[in-house]
Amino acid sequence: MEQYAQQFMYAGLWIVIGLILIFSMARENKIFILAGAFFLVLGGWWLANALLPEVDLFAGGWGIALKCITGAALLILTAAFVREYRRKSAAAREDDKEDRP
Repeated sequence: MEQYAQQFMYAGLWIVIGLILIFSMARENKIFILAGAFFLVLGGWWLANALLPEVDLFAGGWGIALKCITGAALLILTAAFVREYRRKSAAAREDDKEDRP
């Protein structure tokens, strides 16, 4: 029984994190919408796994599908982070050049 409660807690946690990213952080950068959507998918996955104990969604073909989704999200989010980091670094260097006499 405790294991099922923990699965529902994880599902709720991922869903809340996804909603926070979408509704609070999306104003800062639009990539947080994709990150939030990934966490909503992850929360849904945990919830489905808790509601369907006869189907292990973290093993077999379903597990491979989740790993592929996670890998794709990680690659896209990492690329967006690196691009944003480089853009801000270049802007900071430009500001630093302008401040020098």
